[in-house]
This record gives sequence, structure tokens and C-alpha cells, in this order.
Amino acid sequence: MDPEVVTALVGGWAIAVVGIEYQPVGFGSHHWIASTDGGRWFVTVDDLEARRRDPTQTRRDAARHLTTALQASRTLHDSGLEFVVAPLPTIKGSPTHPINSRYVASLFPYVDGISYSWGRFETRGQRLAVLDRITEIHRASKLLPGVGRQDDFMIPSRVELFSALRGSPTPWGPGPFAEPARRLLQDNAEGVRRVLARYDHLVLEIATRVDRHVLTHGEPHRANTITTSEGVVLVDWDTALRAPPERDLWAMIDEDPEVSDEYARRTGVTLDEATLTLYRLWWDLCEIASYIAQFRHHHDKTEDTKTSWDGLRYHLDTTRWETTL
Repeated sequence: MDPEVVTALVGGWAIAVVGIEYQPVGFGSHHWIASTDGGRWFVTVDDLEARRRDPTQTRRDAARHLTTALQASRTLHDSGLEFVVAPLPTIKGSPTHPINSRYVASLFPYVDGISYSWGRFETRGQRLAVLDRITEIHRASKLLPGVGRQDDFMIPSRVELFSALRGSPTPWGPGPFAEPARRLLQDNAEGVRRVLARYDHLVLEIATRVDRHVLTHGEPHRANTITTSEGVVLVDWDTALRAPPERDLWAMIDEDPEVSDEYARRTGVTLDEATLTLYRLWWDLCEIASYIAQFRHHHDKTEDTKTSWDGLRYHLDTTRWETTL
């Protein structure tokens, strides 16, 4: 895809690329480092087919949702939050540029610093540094009404998950994880149904409280941060939404319960336990649904599918839900 990416960079941002190198980082999007005579740039390419949240959503809808999320990060950056690593606008002012009908590119400044893999924050100091950034974002978003799309609490690939739970006669796969995944879901089907019911009940209770909504990153975990000489910065804004603040905080609180009080001290906002639970369940259900959708269709044994299989086994460990049901 390298030549197509270069063509997109020239057509979208009018930059003269002298070198491009694929970066096998992250999970989901595809990344390159592009070099010009003036420096380096970080390129992200998103598959609109993979970003469709259910069979009724078109690629155009997926592109619009992605563009809205990235534009929200651009607005935050332009409002003075320079730690928000936002996409550079194209010559037409958009945060994305189409490569073809399926793929779109976005261009970011290359950030020098220490990046991290997925996992817990290594120190409390690192966690609180990210909490400080999240706090600034939530405060700033109060002054930016209308920026970002509202969270609709939808679980992507839920239709596929329902079909699988009903025991659809359509064969899974083909692929090496198809039958193991089918058996694993079957063994845990009752627990998944209970979690779905609990989640839906919480959505009915919480979704109308839009007065609490702020602009959220969505996944401010360690892998979406880079430590620079100017402090920590936040990357990967494709998940940005207007939502309850708990969307950005539940995982940090799972690592360190004192984060809840720290956030309250910084903002005066007391976090809601039911909403924290909602986002914990949302994460599990999204992971389960996406892996099930993957294994119900053709797949090969790759590093990505092995990671997906490990993820499915982890998220289907129903003992993790006992305190929330």
C-alpha cells in the first residue's frame, strides 16, 4: 500500500515524500513514518470496512464518525491544549483524506519521546500525569459545546454476537479459531446474556444525563501516551466522543481506586459508580463481540488473530463480572 499512501499524502497535504516506512504498531489501524526534506510525519490509515459498527452502517457513515472524532481533537489542540496530538488538516481543511473507497489516511506530526505498550501504568506518577491531562480536556470541553459526537452506547458487532448466541446454523470461519471460539462462547453464553441485560439496564438509567457529558478521549491507557520533554501527550483520538467523564476514568480507577478522589479534587465532580460499571461492561462486551465477529468469518492464524483469541478468552472469564451483576 506504500505507493497509495504516498499518493494520498501528496494529494491531501501537498507534501513531497522522500521516504516511507511501515510501522507494525498498534492494533486495528495501519501506520507509516513518512520522511520529507523538512522532517518526519506519522501516517495512520483506517479501514472503513473494519470501522463499520454493524451491517447497516455504511463506509460513508464510518468515515463521518472517524472525521468527527479527529476533528474534535484538532479543536482541542487549537484551543490551547498542545498535548493533544491532533491530525494536520488537509489542503481542504479535513482531518482525513481518502485513499480509495475503503481506506482513509490522516497525518500527524512525528512526536519524539518515550512510547509504551499496552498495560498498566508503571508508576502512580505516570497515571496522575495522564489524569491531569484528562482533567484539562474535560474542563476545556465545557467551553466547546457541540464539538464531538454524543456517545450512543452502542456495542459494535452486537448483531453478530446475538446471532452467535442464538446458535446460528451457519458455519463459523473458515479459520483455526472458529470452532474453539464457538465452543468457548457456548460454554459462557448464559453469563454473556446476563451481562448484556445488565448493560442495557444501565444504559436506560444513564443515557439521558447529557448534562454531565464532556469531551472524552475514550482510551487514555498507557499505550496511547508518549512522554516527551514537555510532558505527557495523548495520541489516537479516533475514539473521541462526548460522554460521561467516567468513560475516560474507569480503567485508571481499576488500577488505582484513589484516582476517583483525585479527579473529584481537581474538578469538583463526584464520579458515579453505576456509570463506571457501565463502561467496564461496555469494554468487555465490545471486545467479545468484535472477536466473535472476527472468528465467525474467514481468518488465518496470524499474530493479530492469536492476540484476538487470547483477548476472547480473557474477556469471557465470567468470574470477572461477579461483582457487577
